[in-house]
Formats: sequence, structure tokens, C-alpha cells
Amino acid sequence: MLAQQKQEILELLRDAVAPLLTGSDLAPNIVLERPRDPSHGDIACNIAMQIAKPLKKNPRELAQAIVDSLLANNSQLIAAVEIAGPGFINIRLAVSAKQAIVKTVLAQTTQFGKGTSGTGKKVVVEFVSANPTGPLHVGHGRQGALGDALAALLEAQNYDVTREFYYNDAGVQIGNLALSVQARAKGFKPGDAEWPESAYNGEYIAEIAQDFLGKGTVSASDGEAVTATGDVDDLDSLRQFSVTYLRREQDIDLLAFGVKFDNYYLESSLYSDGKVEAAVAALKVAGKTYEEDGALWLRTTEYGDDKDRVMKKSDGSYTYFVPDVAYHIVKWQRGFTQAINVQGSDHHGTIARVRAGLQAVNVGIPQGYPSYVLHKMVTVMKDGAEVKISKRAGSYVTVRDLIEWSGNGDIVKGRDAVRFFLISRKADTEFVFDVDVALARSDENPVYYVQYAHARICSVLAQYSDDDEVLAALATEDLSPLIAPREASLLAKLAEYPEALQRALEELGPHQVAFYLRDLAGELHSYYNAERVLVDDVPTKMARLALMLATRQVIRNGLALIGVSAPNKM
Repeated sequence: MLAQQKQEILELLRDAVAPLLTGSDLAPNIVLERPRDPSHGDIACNIAMQIAKPLKKNPRELAQAIVDSLLANNSQLIAAVEIAGPGFINIRLAVSAKQAIVKTVLAQTTQFGKGTSGTGKKVVVEFVSANPTGPLHVGHGRQGALGDALAALLEAQNYDVTREFYYNDAGVQIGNLALSVQARAKGFKPGDAEWPESAYNGEYIAEIAQDFLGKGTVSASDGEAVTATGDVDDLDSLRQFSVTYLRREQDIDLLAFGVKFDNYYLESSLYSDGKVEAAVAALKVAGKTYEEDGALWLRTTEYGDDKDRVMKKSDGSYTYFVPDVAYHIVKWQRGFTQAINVQGSDHHGTIARVRAGLQAVNVGIPQGYPSYVLHKMVTVMKDGAEVKISKRAGSYVTVRDLIEWSGNGDIVKGRDAVRFFLISRKADTEFVFDVDVALARSDENPVYYVQYAHARICSVLAQYSDDDEVLAALATEDLSPLIAPREASLLAKLAEYPEALQRALEELGPHQVAFYLRDLAGELHSYYNAERVLVDDVPTKMARLALMLATRQVIRNGLALIGVSAPNKM
């Protein structure tokens, strides 16, 4: 059902209910729902049951009065209205109202499904945010797919969106990276007595060491070029070169994955710019800290945490959630009234601490800031067995591995499969990525199933014409011949697209887009198998071609939203 149609029916229901409320102070919220069973109609409403008890009247009698009023309006939108059960009102839309979705899609094209609810609102979506200590792993890939699709959903509602990558480039792990590269540069390898216990063991460490010794020059996407000194005892140069080298490698992985960021933020800058100290000082001034056992504590229990948390340890170092508090204060100061973090489920414990710190500084940050989308781990299967390690990474499967495997060397095909698969389940559920399924050219492979629906439509349209202007003219065709049962189902599914996007945004769940696309592809395949498009009867043929063109557009819109291509041939 189109938005304007929904609004018109809501107005008709309000007009029908108003006389029944005379003398009362009721202000009921009229909600329209889609019946689970399509045979019950197109729209269901329980308003009669909602107002029956406070009005002390029979709900079916109230429902009858509402139905009589709806029918008396002679709206061209409504074909029939029925009362079901204790007082449900089931509305059937006129066939012409259902067919109107085709013209709407063809008129709005790439804008179909988009809205304006985010106008004037700034939101930052932080995702991937990998430590610059190794290649991006599959978990980062899930974050990339989820975060990018979520940002696109926000943009579709006209939010001012910033995609941000937060580099954890400060702390012990960076020192371990430098020591690992230094050991390799000195000729040691994992297993040797001289190999540091906390070192990173992947082959990429050897690659960095080789380039360092060759006095190589590297640069990340947002920084200046760094040239190695080649001196194995120069830990500062080793550290700077190694971090920049791995940031460049991550840039390459993200490029292959089709993910671009608007901003990169360095954890180290929070210290160098005094943001961490400023946040700690603000918490002290607010009276939310205390000292005990030589450590500085934050009163997080005042904000629902199960116990107070150490901010500054007795050795003078900060615990890991303190820079996170400083970082989110900066986000707020930058004008982001909404912040969304896509992170692994292992970050669950930091949520209460970060939010407590943001409330404690008392600078107007709302409760629940930031929002979190936490994802669970991904298990990778290949050739019928679980893959646990990558030769290059040493201990995990990388995003680059997954793209190469899933595309059999074809980067676009691999990227499509990885992006679609990694958002095809709710983020908080564990996911098994089966590379063999990703390579399959069958209904078992969901991305192939959806892309094949698009390619099928392209094939039909090409048989009619390969001229874009001729195809565009289909928008003016008479749609009245679209009365077959499969056509009704396909029309109804097209009309659900804007609601699917809205639901996905409300849930912060891009998986809803993948669910919708699979359902839409299913309707298209069923229609294709049940009806011929290029029939002899010209009015029917033209109406069906228009339906195909609209369906292709919606599939394209949905795939573009999640960063997946829409091939014309397969």
C-alpha cells in the first residue's frame, strides 16, 4: 500500500470513528496492519475493539458503524470491507489502487522507497574500526556490510550521514606490532627462542619487515607518506611505518569490499589533543569520580552499571573505556545528535560504562547515546569443512580471502556474495558463511537468486526493446489487464518496499532489506513461471512489461542500498 493511500484510508477511518467518540475524551491511535493471511484482505484495523471497552459498547456494533461510514464514502480506494471475529475490520483495496504501485515506481525510479524523516539530522555511523595491527578479518567484514548498509538506509531518509573509521592506534598492541616487525627484520620467525611471546605471527609481518628494511614508502588514505629508516633498532620508525603499512592494506581491502569512509579518527589524537584529559577533568568537576587503592574510579553505578569502574589505574594508565568516553564527547561536540556504533558482541560490557561516562559529564548528551549494533561471530565453511586460519593472517580468515574465494577470483562477484551474505541474518545471531553456497548458481544461493531475478527481467525487456526511451514510455501504459493472481502478489510485494526500508531503519537491521529482496525475487520467479509476458494481446503485454520494468527498478534500488550489483546477464 502506497503512503498516500495509507494516509487516505486513515483519514476515512478517523472520520468514521469521530461520531462514535462524541461526548468522550478518547483520542485513539488508529493503526493499520497487514493481515497475516492474504485471504482476509489487504488492511486490518482493530479500532472498534480498542474503543469498545472505554465506551462500554459492543465492538462488533461499533465495527459495523465504522464499516457503514467507510462504504458510504464511496472511496475509489476501497473495494470491500468486512468484520471478522470480535470486531476486526478487514479492508480490501480496489484493483486499480494496487496497480497504481507500478506508475509510482516508474515515476520515482531510484527515489522510490526513500523519505525525508531524517532531514536536518546529523548522524555518525562508526564501523569496522579495526586495530591497525593486521589485515581485516571476517568479523570486520560483517561490520563493513552492516555499517555501510545502515548508513545507506539513513541516507535514504535524508539524514546527513558520516561514515567513520576509528583507529585504535594507541596502546600495548601497537608496541607489540613494532616488536613483531623488528623481530622479523632481525631474521627471527615464530617458533624461534628470540621470537616475542606477544608477537603477531602472520606472514604479513614478514612482508612489512622486508619493506621496512628496503626503506619503503607507504601512505594511508588520509595521511602523509611514511618512509622507513631501515634501522631495525629504530622502534619509532618501525611503529610508524608498520601502522601506516597496515592502514594502507586495510584501505585496499575496503576498496575491494566497496566500502568508503568519510572520516578516519585516530585514538592517539584523543591523547595528543588533550581530549582524554579534558573528559577526565570534566568528570572530576561533576563529582562523579573518587580515588581508592591508588586508582581513579567512575561512579558508573549511579547510571545502572553493576559496579563502579576504574578509569585510571595505579600505574597512571587509563582503562580502555576512558578514551571511548572522550571520543563520544567529541562526536557530540561535532554536532552528531545521533551516533551508531557497529561492533562485535565482545564490546557489550563497555556499553554501560561509556553511556555512564557521557551522562556523568552533564553536557546535554541524551540517555542511550550512542546506539549500538552488536554482531556475533562468523564461521567460514569451504569444501565442506570449517576454515579457521588464513596463511597470510596466521590466525583468522581475512575479508580479502573471503572475497577471493566467493568470487573464484572475480572481485565484483565475490564482493556481492560477501556483502549480501553478511547482512542476510540479524546482527546478533551467529552466521555460517558457506563459500560453496556463495559459488553455487542455484536457488540455494540467495544473492544469485535475487540477481538472477533482475537478469531474467532484463532478458524479457530486451526482447521487447533495448531502447531506454521506449522502455520509459511503459510508464504511461494502461495497467487494468494486471488481474492474474500472481500479478496481484507481485504488485503487493512491490508496494511493501518503503515499509521494509522503514522497518529496517527502526530496527537498525539491514537484514530486513535482504529478507525483502529474497521475497521479491521469489514473487518474480513464481510470476515468470506462471505467466508469459510477451503475449499476443497487446494491452496485456504492455501492462506486463510495465510491471516487469517496475520490478526491475525496485530490485535495483534494494541491491544498491546494500552495495550489491544488479547484473543484466548471468
